[in-house]
Amino acid sequence: MCISKGNISFIFFLCSFILPMHSDKEALLPAPQNISIFSTNMKHFLTWSPVIIPGETVRYSVEFQGEYERYYANESWIPISECSFIIVTQCNVTEDISATVPYNLRVRADVGTQGSEWGTLKRLFNRNTTLLTPPRIKVIADGYHLLVELEDMGPAFQFHILYWKNGQESWVQKMMVKEITSAVHLDTVEAGTDYCVKVQTYVEAINRSSNFSQTQCIRVQDARSTWVNITLISFAGFIMAALVLPFLIWKISRIFEYSCCPVVILPETLKVAEPTTKLFLRGIEKDEYCDMSLCVMTPEEVFQLWIQDTLSYDL
Repeated sequence: MCISKGNISFIFFLCSFILPMHSDKEALLPAPQNISIFSTNMKHFLTWSPVIIPGETVRYSVEFQGEYERYYANESWIPISECSFIIVTQCNVTEDISATVPYNLRVRADVGTQGSEWGTLKRLFNRNTTLLTPPRIKVIADGYHLLVELEDMGPAFQFHILYWKNGQESWVQKMMVKEITSAVHLDTVEAGTDYCVKVQTYVEAINRSSNFSQTQCIRVQDARSTWVNITLISFAGFIMAALVLPFLIWKISRIFEYSCCPVVILPETLKVAEPTTKLFLRGIEKDEYCDMSLCVMTPEEVFQLWIQDTLSYDL
């Protein structure tokens, strides 16, 4: 088959036109960078740096490849549906990392119908490298019973519990807990004694354990002393109520008195001044004070009455 010079020129023209477009596409959508995975307590999160395209919303898709896909399924990749065309730069891959084998993961950026190249983890990830942290615990003494509350870390975790009398570290009791429903009952213990507890997690799927939690100690109180304390507190509360309650009643009554029946003080302009004239009792018999009447007399009338009384006395 012969190709004419004209066809060669046409093919060269197409190549020269398509290649710049391909270069622009690669420049527009670079592959995600800094792809890494963080795993703590069997929870795995894939993260990457954002692809910045001014004026555009970049979406990301994540795929994984396990040992089976790599060796027995022609190196195929499986999309993670929860992380397809997402706008965040993080994907929770915990449910997809379901076996203790090396996994590979990759991320692609998309803008509209254009997509970038795949960015891939630099090293394969195995879940047995997850970071296991000690659980949070709370030790409780309920009467003569020693209990411990454990942090719920998921169905994959079991708990190794160690407890002992404080000062007797050689006498250590062990307990394995597989399911957490409520506070775990450790033992029936002695009153007035300190007991210490520490716990570590164990994951059977990866056959690894965390470090032990910080040791927590608690004193088991005597039940009789507890009742004495309750009685004393109740008696003290009764005494306080007996002292404070009367004062509160008096205070409330005063508040109601001033609120409902306030004392009214007349202003000075409304007060009646005392008369400047003298008041005399008309009638001289002491026995008739109940029948006496009051009259107001001027000074001239008083003087005339005194003269009349004096003259009548002389006569």
